[in-house]
Amino acid sequence: MTHDQVVIVLTTAAWSGGVGVLGGLLVWWGRRASVRWLTVGVASTAVLAVVAGTVATSRAMFLSSHDLGVISLVAAVAGVVAIAFALAVGSALARWSRALRDEARRFGESGSFASDTSGPAEFAELSEELRHTSDRLAESRARELALEQSRRELVSWVSHDLRTPLAGLRAMTEALEDGLADDPARYHAQMRTEVDRMVRMVDDLFELSRIHSGVMRLAPQQVALGDVVSEAIAGADSVARARGVRLGGEVEEDVLVTADPAGLSRVVSNLLMNAIRHTPADGVVEVSARAVPNGVELAVTDACGGMREEDIPRVFDVGWQGSPARTPDRLDTTNGAGAGLGLAIVKGIVEAHLGQVAVTNHDPGCRFLVRLPA
Repeated sequence: MTHDQVVIVLTTAAWSGGVGVLGGLLVWWGRRASVRWLTVGVASTAVLAVVAGTVATSRAMFLSSHDLGVISLVAAVAGVVAIAFALAVGSALARWSRALRDEARRFGESGSFASDTSGPAEFAELSEELRHTSDRLAESRARELALEQSRRELVSWVSHDLRTPLAGLRAMTEALEDGLADDPARYHAQMRTEVDRMVRMVDDLFELSRIHSGVMRLAPQQVALGDVVSEAIAGADSVARARGVRLGGEVEEDVLVTADPAGLSRVVSNLLMNAIRHTPADGVVEVSARAVPNGVELAVTDACGGMREEDIPRVFDVGWQGSPARTPDRLDTTNGAGAGLGLAIVKGIVEAHLGQVAVTNHDPGCRFLVRLPA
C-alpha cells in the first residue's frame, strides 16, 4: 500500500469514525423514541459518515472546486434518498409494531390471540409465539374448568355417599336407644360395616389431597412385582368370591421395579377392586405383568362389557363413577364402593412414579394398563 493510500484510509476512517461515534451517541440517547426515528437516525449516521469521509478525502486529494462540488452534490442527493427510504421503512416498522401492540392488548382483554401480523420475521415469530401462548392459556382454562366441575361433582357424590350411611346409622342408633331392635348384634355389625365404609372414603379423600397438593412422599426400592400382585389378589379374593367373580393372574418371573411398595400395592389393589366391582357374577378378572424395554407393564382386565368411547377420557377424573352400565351398586358395601376416588388415586400414584396409566375397551370388558420405569 502506497503512502497516498494510507493517508486516504486514515483520513476516511477518522472523519467517518468521528461522525459514526457522534451519530451512535445520538441514537443511544434517543433510544426510547419511535422506531421510525431510530431508523432515520441510523440511516442518517451512515450517510453522513460516508459523506464526511468522501469530502475529507476529496479535499486531501486537492481536487478542483468543480469536482469537489460534484462529489458533494452526489453525496447529498444520495443521502436524501437514503434518509427518505429509511423514513419509509421506519414508518412501516412503526405501523407493524402498533398492529402487534393492538393485538396484544386484545389478547389481554379477551384471552385469545389472532396471529395475522405482517412485517419482519421477528414480528411474525413474536406474533406466532403469542398465539401459542393463547392456545396454552385456553387449554389451561379448559383444564381449570374441568377440574372445578370435577370438584363440584365430587362434593355432590361424596355428600350423597355419606348421607346414606349416616341416615342408616342414625336410624339404627335410635332403634337401639328405644329398645326397638329385635337383633342388637346384627345392628351393631351393620353399624360397624357402615363406619368402615366411611373410614375408607375419608382415607381415599386424604390420600387424594396429598397427591394433588404434592406432599405425597415416596420411598422407592426394588420390589418384586409378582409378590405385589399375589398379595393384592389374596386381599381381594374374599370380595371376588362374594360376588362370584374369578381371579386369575400371570406374572413373569423375576420382574423387578423400583417403586414405593405401599403406593404400588395401592395401585394394584384399587385396579383389582374396581375390576371386581364392575364384573358380573361368573365373570373373570385377570392380572398380568411383564418386563418391557425401560420398564414394566401391568394390566388388569375385567368383564364389565366395555365403556362408551366418550366416557374413556373421564375414567380417571376425581369423583367419576362411570356410565350407567358401569355405575357401581351403591347398596353393595362389601366391596368398597366409594365416591369414584380409586382410579383417580391410581393415576396420581402412577404419575408420581413417572409412569403412565390408560384404559381401553378389551373384549369382554376393559383393560387398564400401567407402565412404570424400571
